Amino acid sequence: MAKICMISLGCAKNLVNSEQMLCMLSDAGLELVGDPQGADVAIINTCGFINDAKVEAIDYILYMGQLKEMGVLKKLIVTGCLAQRYGDQLFEEMPEIDAVVGTGSYNQIIQAVAAVLQSNDKFGFYQDINAPEEECGRIITTGCRWAYLKIAEGCSNNCAYCVIPSIRGKYRSRPMDAIVSEAKALVASGYRELIVVAQDITRYGTDLYGKKSLCKLLRELCAIEDLKWIRLHYLYPEMVDDELISLVAEEEKILKYLDIPIQHISTPVLKRMNRRGTGDDIRNLFAKLKERIPNIVLRTSIIAGLPGETDEDFEELCSFLRKAKIQRAGVFPYSPEEGTPAAEMERPDEDVAKRRAELLFAVQFDVMDEFNNSRIGTTTTVLCEGFDEESGCWYGRSYAESPDVDGRVLFTGEDIEPDEFYEVRITEINCGEPYGERV
Repeated sequence: MAKICMISLGCAKNLVNSEQMLCMLSDAGLELVGDPQGADVAIINTCGFINDAKVEAIDYILYMGQLKEMGVLKKLIVTGCLAQRYGDQLFEEMPEIDAVVGTGSYNQIIQAVAAVLQSNDKFGFYQDINAPEEECGRIITTGCRWAYLKIAEGCSNNCAYCVIPSIRGKYRSRPMDAIVSEAKALVASGYRELIVVAQDITRYGTDLYGKKSLCKLLRELCAIEDLKWIRLHYLYPEMVDDELISLVAEEEKILKYLDIPIQHISTPVLKRMNRRGTGDDIRNLFAKLKERIPNIVLRTSIIAGLPGETDEDFEELCSFLRKAKIQRAGVFPYSPEEGTPAAEMERPDEDVAKRRAELLFAVQFDVMDEFNNSRIGTTTTVLCEGFDEESGCWYGRSYAESPDVDGRVLFTGEDIEPDEFYEVRITEINCGEPYGERV
């Protein structure tokens, strides 16, 4: 029985694809192992969205090449966004790769494994990236209580700086009955938090049903009896309407946490980015959310240094972050990606982009510090995820912390078990982390 090691890089949506491939491999009778050393085949499911992600993927590929030279790994398959973006070019640049599987060909992973084990030739698998998503099982890798629930693939927003449509294809919603069936199966298996993900969940159903259908889907998910938390990633600001805001405000199972990537606040910069709406539209939306949903936690992403961003544009962005007090934000210096309209603009000043990103991070750090301090003395529900030996505390996440991006809550108490929910009173903030005690 061949031994297969899967390494998943990048975003939550990519992890879902890894989990699907793991299920296919297991169903085919292959042995799944956690260490590439001693494996017959290592599969790296890559991200290729921005330069840092490409560098990470390349580093992993080169490391696997070293394992092959040492004789402790036989074959290497590269899948995912980097594979789709560069295709057969990867064979020329990195001869240690034995097969490349594009984002439209995850369902061919068994054929890819069989091909590399039976031959020393190079193999490329590239099916239509715009084809409807195939429904298949998953082996969940995120623990016993929470899992991602992907509701769509691809993107049709065509932002000027983004390569996703050319890598992942146009926006394709999964059928609602398939999503709800998967959610029910996950809850029946013990999962209590489902994180609804897609490149843009607010457009769910527009391609399949001819109208926005996210609210209808969320109502179906809320009706699942033992499901406790529903978290939403990612909502585009121009598509967040009153119906959705009311549903989030009124439905207890939907966490008061919304990830809404805005990228900028200056209207001229938004236009250059090919984003819909204006800076005032974003301001009005965030003000409405805070008014209608008390204690809401907002997350966003910001790009600094797009070509054409003036000092006035940047100062407007800094001022907005100070006033809007968005509790969570990822800040990135602009990086030109070949094949995008933004890459055809004037050459960006990388030093300026990096410096502006650092300044934005400093602004955002003060906002996050203020938010953390405001939580002292409050009580919140925490999903326990384990015990931290260094601090001597249990740790977990509340509604305000999404996995892998927002940190954790540390707490003490008696009779604590991982993967269970507890009421925790926050008593202090230490190095940016809330500390508390079980109530």
